[in-house]
Amino acid sequence: MKKIVVFTGAGISAESGLNTFRDSDGLWENHEVTEVATPQAWEKNAGMVLDFYNMRRKQVLEAFPNIAHYALVELEKKYKVDIITQNVDDLHERAGSSNILHLHGEILKARSVVDENKKYLIKGNQLCLGEKCEYGQQLRPDVVWFGEEVSNMIKAEKICIDADILIIIGTSLNVYPAANIVSYVPDACLKYLIDPKEVFLNGIKNLTVIKEKATIGITQLNNELLK
Repeated sequence: MKKIVVFTGAGISAESGLNTFRDSDGLWENHEVTEVATPQAWEKNAGMVLDFYNMRRKQVLEAFPNIAHYALVELEKKYKVDIITQNVDDLHERAGSSNILHLHGEILKARSVVDENKKYLIKGNQLCLGEKCEYGQQLRPDVVWFGEEVSNMIKAEKICIDADILIIIGTSLNVYPAANIVSYVPDACLKYLIDPKEVFLNGIKNLTVIKEKATIGITQLNNELLK
């Protein structure tokens, strides 16, 4: 059975109504990144950071998987499929995909500030001041902030090393180290990029660009891969 690695970004979740970080109308537009998405912001005003992520969490819980999420589940009928996502939502899980690695954390979970491996499922959409981990310290969102190490990149590299097909959906490949995913797969690996925006990728072998939004592009690709 051939192996497909799918790398997804904000574009696939946008079609479920979750605004993207870099869009002008994105959830972050009323906040500077330094105010809500850095360790320094947490130290300065943990309450504001928690409120911001509580808002995002509520929106995730109100959203639903879209056609693109379900299309990736269909690929499991014929291929071994691993999904590596930059997204912190749970839409891949709710659609039914089997193997998912979140590079930037999961918004429905909290984690200890003492041990990042100690994670806790958040009940509902609120994580509040005073909620503590087993070490007696305030819980924080399980989200990788700017300036923090993306520890799951090591796992991502191992997943990619024997891929036969790489499908990139809804990402500009401008965020590092996540954008290094392309370099982890074998040269002979067939690569597909699905995104309606202009993405500049030079010198990548076996690359096919499908300039469509996620729901249309992956439906077209599925028709080819599931023949």
